[in-house]
Amino acid sequence: ADVIAGRRNLTTAGLEGFLRALSLSRTEARFFGLLVALDQAETPAERNAVWVDIAATRRFREARKIEGDSFRYTSTWYFPVVRELACRKDFQNDAAWVARQLRNKITPKQAAEALEVLFELGLLVETDTGVAIGGGTVYTPREVRRLAVQNYHFGMLDRAREAITEVSADQRHFLGVTIAVPPSLVPELKVELDALQDRIMQMCSSSGLPADQVMQFNLNFFPVSTPGSDDS
Repeated sequence: ADVIAGRRNLTTAGLEGFLRALSLSRTEARFFGLLVALDQAETPAERNAVWVDIAATRRFREARKIEGDSFRYTSTWYFPVVRELACRKDFQNDAAWVARQLRNKITPKQAAEALEVLFELGLLVETDTGVAIGGGTVYTPREVRRLAVQNYHFGMLDRAREAITEVSADQRHFLGVTIAVPPSLVPELKVELDALQDRIMQMCSSSGLPADQVMQFNLNFFPVSTPGSDDS
């Protein structure tokens, strides 16, 4: 009962007994075991390794094809970039061209996979004049949504680190401030960052100017010290 209620993790021996009690087939038991391993994985690397096994199962491929593609979109930093690239009037539905526009940070094979997924999800659509951004829906399964978001931010933070040395100062803008913050102010600060992101997106979408370059905006803040004691 404690396991079902989420109060206690399953051990290897406990999992075997739990599976026997459920009378699952061998395939169902393996799939269930992978879901348990995903839930109990402690690091992003461990969760990604388990996710590879889950995505390879027949049960997952048959039941969650679109959801799997959605996970790849959210989880892979260059998928959203390729989609935004379609805002350019000179966009070409060609993997080699796309890879070059991303400063050769991806291979033509990776670009081809991105294009395939984007069209499958309806995030890119064919039009009479070429390719345009579509209004498709991205749905990431609940149990891996957090992992997908982590993968996205890891990828974009890597691009940010590269930009410090690879992109000239007139084409990038980095800000950083280290400041003591009252814990009670954190929710309000998060709202302010969300509002700033919304204003930036609104400025870009309503400018009426041609969008011929894709840029990444990273807004984040995080603790770099442990909280102080409330004891006087």
